[in-house]
Amino acid sequence: MEPTRGVTRRDRVVEPEDHEVTGAVAVGTPPPLRAPEPDPVVRLGPPMPTDTARGWVLAVALALLGGVLRFTGLGYPTDAGTPVFDEKHYVPQAWQMLRNGGVEDNPGYELVAHPPLGKQLIAVGEWIFGYDPLGWRAAAAFCGTLMILMIVRVGRRLTRSTLLGGIAGVLLICDGVSHVQARVGMLDVFQAFFVLAAFCTLVRDRDDVRERLGALVDRVGESPFGPVLGVRWWRIATGVLLGLGCGVKWSGVYWIVFFGVLSVLWDVAARRSAGVARPWVGAIRRDLLPALGTLALLPVLTYLACWWAWFGSEVGIDRHVVGREVGTGGSWAFVPDALRSLWYYSGHVLDFHESLDTPAGQPHPWESKPWTWPMGLRPMLYFYESGADVVGCEGAPCTSAVMLVGTPALWWPAIPVLGWALWRSVTRADWRYVAVLVGYGAGFLPWFVNIDRQMYFFYMTPVAPFLVLATVLVMGDVLGRAQRAGSERRQTGLLVVGLWVGAVVANFAWLWPILVGLPISPAHWQAELWLPSWR
Repeated sequence: MEPTRGVTRRDRVVEPEDHEVTGAVAVGTPPPLRAPEPDPVVRLGPPMPTDTARGWVLAVALALLGGVLRFTGLGYPTDAGTPVFDEKHYVPQAWQMLRNGGVEDNPGYELVAHPPLGKQLIAVGEWIFGYDPLGWRAAAAFCGTLMILMIVRVGRRLTRSTLLGGIAGVLLICDGVSHVQARVGMLDVFQAFFVLAAFCTLVRDRDDVRERLGALVDRVGESPFGPVLGVRWWRIATGVLLGLGCGVKWSGVYWIVFFGVLSVLWDVAARRSAGVARPWVGAIRRDLLPALGTLALLPVLTYLACWWAWFGSEVGIDRHVVGREVGTGGSWAFVPDALRSLWYYSGHVLDFHESLDTPAGQPHPWESKPWTWPMGLRPMLYFYESGADVVGCEGAPCTSAVMLVGTPALWWPAIPVLGWALWRSVTRADWRYVAVLVGYGAGFLPWFVNIDRQMYFFYMTPVAPFLVLATVLVMGDVLGRAQRAGSERRQTGLLVVGLWVGAVVANFAWLWPILVGLPISPAHWQAELWLPSWR
């Protein structure tokens, strides 16, 4: 019996012949037609916005605006012409490097607690501008400015929206933590720079992999493991940048682990979306070994390269310790002496960090624990001066202060923002939220391992860009998708987002005097301290 119109056979509609078939009776109700599977190219991800030129103009314009704010009054404040707060450690060490071939010659070397790259970057500014506040802060301000450019671009790539990418730039400009750290000669902004740059290249690698699979979609069925993707230059760049982050501070290793796992999971998801029969096995066979090379071995080699000056030095700390404190024989004798000496020196640095506990009953006045960091409940006072002699004060008693504080309209909603990001990650498997949470978690969660250690709010400097990106993703959900949301829905969302961004900008403007050390009245100073924990 011939099938009647609408009856399906193996998901294919079978049309009747042109002539009528007499006596044919349809039995039962025909099953509904199944929706066709999305094209693999569509499943691999939406394309980038087409307004390429406008996207770059917006990014550069916001970076220039942020640069003006970062560099304005960069030479103030100082402690009677000398560095303030922890600048007192890194600024003179950078100057020593400049005079001593790239290595410290400080006899108090036990205080050399971090790798050399961040101090070498400070030294570049001192070489250009001299040993003065502009010189020792210029490199930090420059990297802080470039971070604005990067977050606009990666925000645009994550959301496929030039508007939301621009909002990410505005939020980072107005983040008090990012602003203050870009104006002091400390190390954290350099680590934040390399971590954010590594995140940008990692996201770009994800898109690149999917573009390659989209171009090879007709050949996916040739192997149950999918195609070989060739050299992944963006992931190589990620490995180098992560190694440079470790060359600033050892805590960069957390992002190596978190980003490495994320990259492999993205490879699995990409192969599945492309229709690979065995995506997990395919990712293990095709992608895992290259991932270990680029995201594990390459960062180590890059980190070692950061010690170029120490390796070439005759007077570097512990440079020639092998043969004196360390024997020349033993099971590790095959390792070059220079690497064994660096291992010995690093052991002393590790001992310093492990012994950096909070003294019982005598905590640092501005120490804080990680559970206070997401909302910035315990900021830090970097500089404080009061009286009639404050620079810029016209006779009346004045106060000048620089406080590391997160802009409340950005930091105080952090818990619901992160909660929504986690919800979207679990219920929708939204890769964008997963990526941002991974970047945030890498800089936040490891500090809970040893809560007795001395900790400070400025450790959140590399995490701040991921808070900005999470906030922008939430704002995107508030706006709704242009293709699906009605005009009323979009207008309401735009109003909410506009008010939120406006609140961040207004908060930043209000905090400006205590972010840059402007002289203000004692009453104004008290008005800036919104919470008891800020005092």
